This record gives sequence, structure tokens and C-alpha cells, in this order.
Amino acid sequence: MNHTKRPFQPIENYGIIGNLKTVALVSLQGSIDFMCAPNFDSPTVFATMLDSRKGGFFAVEPDLENFTSKQLYLPGTAILLTRYFSDAGIAELTDFMPIEKGNVALNSAIVRQIKTVRGSINFKVSCVPRFGYSESDYETECLETEIKFICKKENLQINMISDKALRVTKKNGYSEFTLEEGEVATIVIEFLENGEEGKDFGFYKEQSYHQTKNFWIDWINKTSYSGRYSELIRRSVITLKLLTSVKHGSVVAAPTFGFPEAIGGNRNWDYRYTWIRDAAFTMYAFLKLGFNDEATAFIDWIFSLCQQIDLQLVYQINGETSIEEKELKHFEGYRSSKPVRIGNAAAKQLQIDIYGELIDTIYIYNKSYKPITYEFWTLIEKQIAQVIKNWKKADHGIWEIRSEKKEFLHTRLMCWVALDRAIKIAEHRSFPYPENEWHEIRSDIYNDIYHNFWSEKLGAWVQYKGATHVDASVLLMPLTHFISPIEPRWLSTMKVIDEELLVDVLVYRYNNGLRNIDGLEGEEGTFNMCSFWFIEALAKSGEIERAVENFEKMIGYANHLHLFSEELGKKGEHLGNFPQAFTHLALISAAVELNKQIERRTSKL
Repeated sequence: MNHTKRPFQPIENYGIIGNLKTVALVSLQGSIDFMCAPNFDSPTVFATMLDSRKGGFFAVEPDLENFTSKQLYLPGTAILLTRYFSDAGIAELTDFMPIEKGNVALNSAIVRQIKTVRGSINFKVSCVPRFGYSESDYETECLETEIKFICKKENLQINMISDKALRVTKKNGYSEFTLEEGEVATIVIEFLENGEEGKDFGFYKEQSYHQTKNFWIDWINKTSYSGRYSELIRRSVITLKLLTSVKHGSVVAAPTFGFPEAIGGNRNWDYRYTWIRDAAFTMYAFLKLGFNDEATAFIDWIFSLCQQIDLQLVYQINGETSIEEKELKHFEGYRSSKPVRIGNAAAKQLQIDIYGELIDTIYIYNKSYKPITYEFWTLIEKQIAQVIKNWKKADHGIWEIRSEKKEFLHTRLMCWVALDRAIKIAEHRSFPYPENEWHEIRSDIYNDIYHNFWSEKLGAWVQYKGATHVDASVLLMPLTHFISPIEPRWLSTMKVIDEELLVDVLVYRYNNGLRNIDGLEGEEGTFNMCSFWFIEALAKSGEIERAVENFEKMIGYANHLHLFSEELGKKGEHLGNFPQAFTHLALISAAVELNKQIERRTSKL
């Protein structure tokens, strides 16, 4: 198989397009360098971001000397434009994945519309698919304007269709053509399973753009939010929508795997799964902004999972529990960062905090949108029984520590949230529940956190019982209404976090230089979601000017499309899986809180 080396692009040099089944990452140069197809958790078909020689890509390249390029989204949509500028001319590439309103069975496809805006420009198109994480062979069939890439092992066929002539060279698809000023060419690839029939090319060329554009604009206009930072919030919530499965209602933590938390490091995880914690927070963001259909679909997904007494912390997007972690040793890794992992061993960890995030979301859903059924309440009672049984246990915690289990403050906090929100649901709806027992245990957890996780020497609540250092997850204490944001102990804790974990506005989740704190070697970057937690905590504590300034500075670390990866490196480069749901929902939460605090202060003037 022919392998062409392609230079690695910075992670932040990408935008995403998607169809609520999967996404593709499109570089500033117009190359699709990462995609799993036909679904989020399918094997890759393009993975140049993980292997510069054999990963596979789908590139559109204008023949322009010394061109520069820019990207933007059409407002309110996930339609991505890449523009190329040079003395010889201007070209424009429009990329999207078609969505038909109400039709969840639509094939996954990518439509690429190529246009010459000024001049006469020659274009080269290369479709270099690599099935099954670049391990599965395939055959090609070529007609004049259609190429079929058929991979029997993966039971997947890619059809490349165009209004320009196509050719096959060494099993890859190519096209070369010239467009005069104002002319447009369309190239489509569609992903077919189980002998599915492809759509007519006329649909992709004439109808799919308008249908997809209308879908996104109709969807984003459902939002009930009209405060400050509206455009930022809209871009983040569109990103969250792109990570949501229209079929199942679940949300992937990120659409990628193997992107490193430090270049050359080994913290390279697979995030193409649904973490109860991340998804619950995502639904909180959807509910805050008035996207109730997404929250309902997630609640339905959770309802089916809650039939099990023991919740797993991470699931496949279809709710299945089997997630085996393994290494793809044939991939070189992004900038030689190995190992490249698929699957996630965290699925087998004990993380008791998930009950809190989940029941908090159900509480908000029940309070602000639609009452839950009594049948659902009986399932929540069973989950609370698990909290009561396990809240004193050590676990692996929110950061999925791979060393020994500890009694983490965040886990204990979320056990308190689980009891507190369940009590509030019961009292709001007059559901029967063991009132004395639940109230007593809620108080026991509160007292345990308040007294036993406090370090008098440090002047802060610490990461775990007996620790001598802080952890950014304690920022959720006021955000979950456990503690008043003006409580002296809280203000003291904020000061210690400021001193120990902050670099300007960037926040480390903990000091991973401490010996064997997480059971992993190597460094990591600052965590973007922790920076937004800190901003929200500042706003709640009354430091509105600093919170606003920090927020604006954090937004300056976003990429050119206002997308965030999980972390930032020492040069401000994006690291970790991209884009990350948790960061975008933390951005939304911080922006909404800032707006609320500014409005409150303005109304008093």
C-alpha cells in the first residue's frame, strides 16, 4: 500500500464537521486528517493525525504559491468554510456532513464544495482511505465520476462521487481540475454499511447544503439564552451537539483518541465513549440553554441504564459496558507520542462520584423542564442505596487515578450532591423516601467533608483525606452549592489554589510533580475546564472584574474557531483529545454565571 508522509499539523489547526453520528476534523489547509466512520466509536478511516505516513487523509489542495488560509463557520451552523488567499487568486472550500431533519438513518457522508472566488485555479483532490485503524485491506472499483473503496473485513464501503473526473492510483482516489472564477465543483464521500444504497449525487449537490444549513439554524434558534457571550455560547453548544448521538441520546467525551496530553508522553487516551459524569454535565448545559429535547433523550438513555443497580462510569454510546483498552502499536502517534490507545481501562474503575452528577442532572430536569415518573424515582432510590453503601470507600476519583484508591474530596462532595438532590426531588414531588436516614447521611457526609478534608496548615480543603495539597476539583464546592462562595474557609481555599495551581489564568488540575500522585509518568498541560471552573468560582465569590478579565483571556487560548482541546501546553498549544465536551460545557457554565452576576450588579446601580 502506498504511504505518503504528511507533516503533523498543530491540534488547534482543525475544525470539526459532523452529522450526530460521527465527526471529521478538517485542517486549515483543507485536509480531513481524522475521522472514525460510520460512527463515533468505529475504527478510523482517516488518521493522519496519529500516523503521518499510513494514517490516511482526504485533502483538497489549490495550486497556489505561498497561499495563506483561514477558516470560519457559517453563523449558527456546523458548516465549515476554508479559504485560500494568494496573489494568483482566492479559493473557497465548503465542508459539511449532511443532516436530514427527522431522519436519523441518513448515511454518514461528507460534502466538499470547491469554488474559485477570484482568478483561475487548479485543484488537486486526494482521497486516501485507511480502513480499520489502517490495518484492514480494501479493493477499489472506478467509474469515470465514482470510486468505490470496499473493505470486506470492516463491512464498510466508501463511495467517492464527483462532477469532475476521478482516477485511482495505487488504490487511492484522485482528481485534478481547473475552476474559473465563480465555478464550483462538488466531491462527496459516503460511508455505507451492510450493502446500503448510496444517495443520488443530485441530492448531495443540490439539496443537502440547504437542508443541513436549515437544520442547524432551526436548532440553534431554540435556545432560551439571550445574555452576554451569546456567540461563544452558541459555538460551544453546537460543538456539544456535534458530540451527541442522535440515535442513542448519549454524548462522547471527545470524538478522538490518542491525542497526547504532553508531546512524546504516554497519557494518550480514548475519549469516544460516554462518561456518566461528562454527559450529565453536558445535559446540565443543554437544560440551562433551553435545549430540552437533548436532555430528554439523555434521560431516556440513562433510564435504561438505571435498570442496573451498579452503574458503570463509562459506556459505549449504545449503552453497552464492554470497553477493553489496547494499544495500536503500528501507529507512530501524534508527533511520536506513544502508545496510541483505543478502549479505556477506566471503565473497570470505581468512581463513586458519578451518582452525584447524574442525580443533579435529573434534579434540574425535574425542576426546570419535565417531572420524572414515579417508576424513575424508584430507580433513583436504588442508586441512592448504592451511595449510602459506598460513600465512605476510597475510589479512583474524577481524574481516574491509576495508582492506589483514595478518599477523594470530589467523590465525597458528589455523594453529598446525590443525597441532597434526591431529597429535594422527593420533597418537591412528595415521593415517599426514608427521610430520617437520608437526612442523617447527608449531614454525616457534609461534616466529614467540612472537618476531615480541611488542612489547617495549608488553609484549604485538600485533594483527599490526609493530603497536603489542593486539587482543582474542589472548585466545584461552591458550584454545587455545598459551600457559600464567601465562606472564610472557601476564600482561603481559593487563595491556595491561586498560589499553587494557577499560571495567570491557566489551571493545573493538581501538582502532578508530586511523587506518584496518579500512577503515571510524565507531565501534562493545564486543564481548560478547570480554568473555567476557577472563573465561575471567582464570579460567585464577588470578584466579577477579575472573573471577566480571566474569561476574556481564556477565550484567547481557543483556536481560530473558538474550539478547545482538553489541555494547553507550555507554549499555549492545544493538547489532549479535541474538541473536548467538558471544556465547552464549563465555558458555557462560566459564561452564564458571569452574565448573571453582571446583571445582578447592574440592577443594583
